[in-house]
Amino acid sequence: MEPDTTLPDLPHHTGLEGRVAAIVAPALDGMGYELVRVAILGRERPTVQIMADRADGNQISVEDCEAISHAVGAVLDVEDPIPGIWTLEVSSAGIDRPLTRRKDWNRFAGHLARAEMAVPLPDGRKRLSGTVLGADATHARLRVDDSEVALPLADIRRAKLVLTDELIAATAAQRPTN
Repeated sequence: MEPDTTLPDLPHHTGLEGRVAAIVAPALDGMGYELVRVAILGRERPTVQIMADRADGNQISVEDCEAISHAVGAVLDVEDPIPGIWTLEVSSAGIDRPLTRRKDWNRFAGHLARAEMAVPLPDGRKRLSGTVLGADATHARLRVDDSEVALPLADIRRAKLVLTDELIAATAAQRPTN
């Protein structure tokens, strides 16, 4: 299945994770959720981890994870991108969440993050820590020490917020009410 280009700001995945993301993102979107990350761990009996957010900005609940699990499990059973037996895990992104989409980099501007690059930057660095400055269509930006570093979104292996008191306070303040 090819990725649905009508879905906004999808996380960057490649290989089998990319195929799974292309399959599950439209189903999540139709249910009012957004795909944050797909991870496939293990070989003999892989675990497929789906991390999601509610599109309305509310906190994801256990009931949300259960609904996602049933829907995504059914879609993956039909499309069958993973050979053999596998296990599905569904979770929220959490407070110290991964930064996988442009909107994550922009939403959490001002907070601390760590990034690991799949391809070294021109100065040779692969691991960076700094303050999130945002992102555009092709690059995420971090303030590292006293300089701004542009990270090609396609070359980021993983990036994650650092749990701080400021992040906890900001996340609590952003929680919409019903």
